[in-house]
Amino acid sequence: MSTTDDNAARRPQGDAQQAGGAPTTPQHPMGSHTLGPHVVGKRVVVRRVLRGQTGPTGGPAFSDVLGICTSWADGTCVVQPETGEPMVIAVADIVSGKPIPPRPSPRLRATPQEAQVRALALWPDLETRPLGDWVLRHSPTSTARRANSVLAMGPAGVEGAYEQVLEFYAGRTGRPIAAVLPGSAEDELFRGHGWEPESTDADTLFQVCGVAQARRAVVSRLAPRPPAEYDEAGDLVTVRIGDVASGVAAYDRDWVGFRSIEVAPEHRRQGLAVAVMAALLEWGAERGATTAYLQVLGDNAPALGLYERLGFTTHHAYRYLAPAFPAG
Repeated sequence: MSTTDDNAARRPQGDAQQAGGAPTTPQHPMGSHTLGPHVVGKRVVVRRVLRGQTGPTGGPAFSDVLGICTSWADGTCVVQPETGEPMVIAVADIVSGKPIPPRPSPRLRATPQEAQVRALALWPDLETRPLGDWVLRHSPTSTARRANSVLAMGPAGVEGAYEQVLEFYAGRTGRPIAAVLPGSAEDELFRGHGWEPESTDADTLFQVCGVAQARRAVVSRLAPRPPAEYDEAGDLVTVRIGDVASGVAAYDRDWVGFRSIEVAPEHRRQGLAVAVMAALLEWGAERGATTAYLQVLGDNAPALGLYERLGFTTHHAYRYLAPAFPAG
């Protein structure tokens, strides 16, 4: 573990050296920091003095520890770093410290491009081709934009990427579409070639939630319904409740994604969408999924309200661009 040495102006009182150059044992009352028994179970950062060690400039040596406080008792603080053994720190050696916000969950640390690649599993017949760090997508059986657009949420990293996009879709759909992050360099790139929003729809929201959290939420809202029917094909399933409600889910590497959650107009507002979600979440949980995701238009207020009640939050927003005139 690396150490750092504060300059003299920042050293706490009591760190002066004794005659002969040996540092005194520092004494720091609990009130000099915001730590204590109340931080047990929380993420903290702790700066401590290293007894018997000298810093690079001849003063006391200090070290910082970041992790979860697992104990505060008998004059010691125990911090469990993300990796490695627990650190047992004498309270008297703590120079400063404070609780800090929890580290974002892995699902929120995924980049938009990484999250979108997970969603490729929702289209089993999808043809994909890497274009540097972009992904060309085409489905011979679907007209959905998600299945027939280039995923461009970061630099492609290859020369001639734009021209290759045109070539790929010229031989398939005849109409290239790009999925980009609003205001990104890729958004500017395609707009610079005369591309415009592909439709008047609002931006699409990619939303995520913990499977366990969503399952708890649907159970609290679930009313007795006819049993769901499952039509499975490998890691893809279609759930139907009679002929009035249905939805599709796909599992991939502990993520489960949903699409096509549909309820017949005359049967809406009866809890059928929740029943479909409950069946899909149960299917995903049985396969070990811990993260659920879906994509919804930002102006679809009824769907957004439902997903918010189930615990979904927006991971990122994106939009589709297409040429305003024949691409060339």
